[in-house]
Amino acid sequence: MAIEWCSNLNNSNSKIYSLFSLGVKELSLLSMMIALCVVSRSIFQFIVNVQPVTAILLIITIYWGIYQGLLVSILSILITNFYMGMGVWTIAQIATYFLLIVLTGLLTNLSIFRNSIVLQTAYAGITGLLFGLFISAIQAPFFGISAFLPYYLAGIPMDIMHAVGNIIFYILLTPILKKLLTQTIQKWHRFSPEK
Repeated sequence: MAIEWCSNLNNSNSKIYSLFSLGVKELSLLSMMIALCVVSRSIFQFIVNVQPVTAILLIITIYWGIYQGLLVSILSILITNFYMGMGVWTIAQIATYFLLIVLTGLLTNLSIFRNSIVLQTAYAGITGLLFGLFISAIQAPFFGISAFLPYYLAGIPMDIMHAVGNIIFYILLTPILKKLLTQTIQKWHRFSPEK
């Protein structure tokens, strides 16, 4: 149901989306984006909360679509957590990225947001703070509701690091990934048969 709803907000022309209806070209690009998230998360794991995954997912969602952002986020988290460690935090990470990607997709419908790198970069920083709030709230039932406030407050310095990291990675990665995604998608539309 959520995927079908997200497909309506998707930047592609397809009306109904499922994993099985993806073409080879789209699967290839999705695989590259998943690999980029997995490798970058692994490389930067020694710096707490400073990893380019959130920035990459924001760029994918803004310039490609919610559906693709959700697929890349879920698969990236699952793959990296297979060797970094699975736990209840995996559910919380997936749910948190789901919320951030849907929020990003909704903001992408506003032309002022979609056309302003400054607003997108500021938003990338805000998502670092939102990530901490969302993940703390989602994990609260697992660790006890009374532990939410101390857990969240103790994590604020990490959230600030996440926010700063998001801003830096967004500034560095947007020119490259935006060009890759927009040119690739335009090429697909140019060479696709008329429906």
